[in-house]
Amino acid sequence: MSAATFRSARAVQPAGRLMFSLLAIGALAILTPAAFAHDAEPTAAKPQGWSYPFACCANYDCRATHTGEVLEKPEGYVIAGTGEVVPMTDKRIKDSPDGEFHWCAHQGGLDAGRTICLFVPPRSF
Repeated sequence: MSAATFRSARAVQPAGRLMFSLLAIGALAILTPAAFAHDAEPTAAKPQGWSYPFACCANYDCRATHTGEVLEKPEGYVIAGTGEVVPMTDKRIKDSPDGEFHWCAHQGGLDAGRTICLFVPPRSF
């Protein structure tokens, strides 16, 4: 093999690695699902539903609550299942677009059951 042929063969290797890397990155970008928030179920107030903000959930952390799961007390909103109290002035409290309670909580790990966001209806007087 001549010196010129050897140099040409060595120049192809980095270009081939670069092309393989670009193809691999492109395939990952196409196959990786987008990070979207998931949607709340439609209600009478919002027949088309609405989307939970991504900051509050990771596609499964939020859900509408059942009657009695979130209680409005003088000290704040009490999550009945965990006993957690979320003060009414807490930054995790959000206005509910459909006038219903929606609770976003960690589903696993050390913070399981801890509130990420709590969507609350307008307060009654």
